[in-house]
Amino acid sequence: MRHKFRPAGLKDALHHFLPPELWKQAHHACSSKPTPSRWALHPLLWVLLSMAWCAGDSQEERFLLARAAYVSCHQKERRPGKTLAGFLIALARLPMAALRTLALGVRQQVGQRFVDRLRIGGWAPFACDGSRLECPRSAELQQRLGEAGKPDSAPMMYLTTLVLLPLGLLWSWRLGKGTASEHDHLRRLLPTLPVRSLVVADAFFLGYDLFTAVQAAGASFVVRLSSRAHLFTLTQVGLEKFREGLVYYWPQAARDAGRPPLLTRLLRVRGKGADVWLLTDVLCRQALSYPTVAQLYRWRWRNEGLFRVYKRMLGKVKLAGRTVRAVHREAESSLLALQLLLAVAAHEVCQGGQTVVIVDSPRRVLLRLRGERTGLLRTLGPRQFQQYQRLLEEVRSQDRPRRRSAKVRQPWPRRKDHKPPGAPKIRVMDAALKAKMAKLLRTVQAANC
Repeated sequence: MRHKFRPAGLKDALHHFLPPELWKQAHHACSSKPTPSRWALHPLLWVLLSMAWCAGDSQEERFLLARAAYVSCHQKERRPGKTLAGFLIALARLPMAALRTLALGVRQQVGQRFVDRLRIGGWAPFACDGSRLECPRSAELQQRLGEAGKPDSAPMMYLTTLVLLPLGLLWSWRLGKGTASEHDHLRRLLPTLPVRSLVVADAFFLGYDLFTAVQAAGASFVVRLSSRAHLFTLTQVGLEKFREGLVYYWPQAARDAGRPPLLTRLLRVRGKGADVWLLTDVLCRQALSYPTVAQLYRWRWRNEGLFRVYKRMLGKVKLAGRTVRAVHREAESSLLALQLLLAVAAHEVCQGGQTVVIVDSPRRVLLRLRGERTGLLRTLGPRQFQQYQRLLEEVRSQDRPRRRSAKVRQPWPRRKDHKPPGAPKIRVMDAALKAKMAKLLRTVQAANC
């Protein structure tokens, strides 16, 4: 039978994923003393989320449509401000704790509805990846965010996400400067994972400290290897027909620090262009089979698809805020809007006598949400609708001032061609390393006893 929960639009989504109790928690998170403003917390966040879904050629158009939709749904409440400038001033005063409280509540709702149903062999798989978000070249952002590695490049923010597989549903995220570390972001995201989680990541997430942090958090990992990885075996291994086997991951820094090696399982998934070498700390084949590992890594690509939806469909290739406070709040709110959009698209159906969770096309759901926003304009009163049309006409008829300066103020860097990761280097332990490993393992066992 079909599951009853299938929100038809934004109103139902807010009811299911943003219940009234969560709004109360967001109000409590705003511990600062309220200031006189036409923008209370509820209309401010409601319009902010709607702007991520609304269509428009400019931020002003999306604001007018989102505000008009809010007014049509809350006719008996006090009207919020009319101008985008006032909205942005109120947004700059909004504590980040309010947005993070809403994100935590939505994540809890998603976890209750989908995590247990999507477990594979008892594991809850999550893909981790990062991407950069371009910001305007304002003086404050260039000073505070800096360049992201390339000379004369625009200021960037780095976004790292955890995505619930196999749906590609946004779970949690972390923002930082364009030069932020993906490893550090993942360590900070580990507390958001449920029990028995499996982190699936690409070759950039290779590291002894990161692997031990994942294990300390009660999770496991499946990570692609590159030629930077050095693995050890106790005996000679033929690589021509290698499929899977146990290896030791013991980089030089860990050996110098006197830390024991990590016993892991190496899998080789053959492909047309290049073979994919995967490393996992799940040693038992019954707990995590070879086909399952290969399928999970193929699903990891849905994290890249998430970035495509966020940047292209929601128009976040370049953020609009020109201050640090503005871009942080814009990114946090738009990611929360993306999470709600994908959660609305996910529903359960009966296939072959078994209830499974599938995701509708995010584009189709977004068009339905935009249609609802446009349809709400019909419920406005005559004077309200005339005011909306007048403000929209003013925004669309604004003439840009005549350019009197150079069109390009700074040179743009060129992109580099992508080069796929190579195969890892596998070596046989010599007698000295075997003796050192045995001594360290005896020390660890004695400490645990």
